[in-house]
Amino acid sequence: MDTDVIVVGGGLAGLAATAELADAGRRVILLDQEPDASLGGQAYWSFGGLFLVDSPEQRRLGVRDSADLAWQDWLGSAGFDRDPGDVGGADHWALRWARAYVDFAAGEKRSWLHAMGVRWFPVVGWAERGGGLADGHGNSVPRFHVTWGTGPGLVEPFERRVREHAAAGRVDLRFRHRVDALTTTDGTVDGVRGAILE
Repeated sequence: MDTDVIVVGGGLAGLAATAELADAGRRVILLDQEPDASLGGQAYWSFGGLFLVDSPEQRRLGVRDSADLAWQDWLGSAGFDRDPGDVGGADHWALRWARAYVDFAAGEKRSWLHAMGVRWFPVVGWAERGGGLADGHGNSVPRFHVTWGTGPGLVEPFERRVREHAAAGRVDLRFRHRVDALTTTDGTVDGVRGAILE
C-alpha cells in the first residue's frame, strides 16, 4: 500500500497526528492493533487531565504561573544530564522537545483545543505536586486541568476529525494491524512490517 504517512497507534497522539496531517492534505494510513471500538486508546479511559500554563482557570483561582516557572519546574524534574548544546548528546532532543512543549502549554495549546470544543472544569488540580518550590521535583503550582467529559471528552474532537477524513478518503483506518518493525531503504525509513490480528 502506498501513502504519504503511516501513523502507528490510534491513541490520542496518533489521532492528533492523523487529524493534523490529513488537514494539511496528506494521505494517511492509521494502524492500530486494537479493534475500532478502542480508538483513542488509554486516553479514552483517562481522567482527561491536561498540563496548561498560565490559563484563565489558574488566574481565576489566583494561581500565578508562567512559562518560565513551568520550565524551571520541568528542569527540576527531568534531570537532564547532558549539555543541551551537545547535538549528539542523549538529552539534546529531549530538552528541545520539552522546551517546545512547555511553550505550547503556555501558548496556543488551550486555544487550539478550545477551538475544537474542548472545555475544562473550573478547578485546577495538582499532578506531580512538588514541595512548593520551583527548584525540585514536581510542579510548584497546580497545572492539572480536567477536561469536561474526562477522557472521552478529550478524544472526541480528534476522533471526529479523523473519521471525517476517513469518510472523505484521506485517512485509511486499519484496525487489528500490529506493527512489529520499521522498514528501511538506503538507511531511510519507508514503511512498516507487522501482522493482521484475528
